Amino acid sequence: MTSPDAYASVRYLVDDVPAAVDFYTSLLGFEILSNPAPAAFADVTRGPLRLLLSGAASSGARATPGDLSGPGRNRIHLVVDDLDAEIERLRAAGVPFRSELVAGPGGRQILVADPAGNLVELFQPR
Repeated sequence: MTSPDAYASVRYLVDDVPAAVDFYTSLLGFEILSNPAPAAFADVTRGPLRLLLSGAASSGARATPGDLSGPGRNRIHLVVDDLDAEIERLRAAGVPFRSELVAGPGGRQILVADPAGNLVELFQPR
């Protein structure tokens, strides 16, 4: 197993750990690093990103003040090769989109939401 310090880690608070694991692994190309059932926690990786998925009973969630417990405007940023194909694939899977497709000088992006409402930016460089 790779050492956790080999990754840049981001923690997302989620309502349903199994649903979040399924979302990130089956739809966005992450791999499970650990999923210590029945713990309310799992971590998944994609390249150098380690995403910590913390359920309500996890220590990460318990340490978060109540007024900061909902999903925010922050997001992880995933680079994709073909944004149009990703949008089509995710729409077919019923994934909720949180923005329209936006183009800028660096490329194009769109936001999707995980099962807990956390944002994920899909970005295709120009």
